[in-house]
Amino acid sequence: MATIAELEENRTVEGVYAVARKQRLKTRNGAPYLALELVDPSGRIAARVWNDVELLDGRFGEGDAVRVLGRVERFRDALQLDVRTLEPAADVDPAAMAPALRRDADELEGFLEFLVGEIHDDGLRAVTTKALAAASLRAYPATPDGHHSYAGGLLEHTVGVATLCRELAQLHPRLRADLLLAAALVHDVGRVRELGPPPLFAATEEGSLLGHVHLGLRALEELRAPADLLHAVACHHDPRAARTAEAAVLYHANQLDAVAATRPVG
Repeated sequence: MATIAELEENRTVEGVYAVARKQRLKTRNGAPYLALELVDPSGRIAARVWNDVELLDGRFGEGDAVRVLGRVERFRDALQLDVRTLEPAADVDPAAMAPALRRDADELEGFLEFLVGEIHDDGLRAVTTKALAAASLRAYPATPDGHHSYAGGLLEHTVGVATLCRELAQLHPRLRADLLLAAALVHDVGRVRELGPPPLFAATEEGSLLGHVHLGLRALEELRAPADLLHAVACHHDPRAARTAEAAVLYHANQLDAVAATRPVG
């Protein structure tokens, strides 16, 4: 059985994956086909079902685990799986097939605990501690299909952004270090309300309507977070709205961590 990370062009492969996306579409000639996204703990890959569409379509749905036989091809500079046959994998838990964190989660949680301890203001530390306790960072991606898009990616991204902000506060003592660090640690807690469970991480109803920023602000307001913390979180995707240095720095630290995690390297 081949994992997604092991797939190579022009090879026939057999593997067990979860179906993260499924769409029934038509070719230019009007013939039906299935456009899929398959995932396993090692990654994700686009897949297509061109033949026996009527037969295979009824065998599975989004969120199911499937056993696939196909051939790996290259399409628009990315690998794609041409599915020849497919059947349900009833003995596999689909949730266990979500793309997984590569780093040690226990170590990252240790970093997270250390960073929380670096907040010296009692009120900010209390809000941060409660917000993180209610958010299972280890179980969710930072984004469903962008940077850190795997279970535990939310934990990795949070630690990355908070570490950048901590270092910047040491370089620039004019910044309110406690505020900046607290904002970095809680800036994405709304993701756990926005997204559903693995392997789909599909948006919940309120997630699709409100988004993770609004949902995070709601969670922080329930904890009576101060206005300057709420402002920084509210602006972490919109630098034009930033009215404090800490809010602007959080935006750039968030962007920097996302770029470092996704931009191709030579």
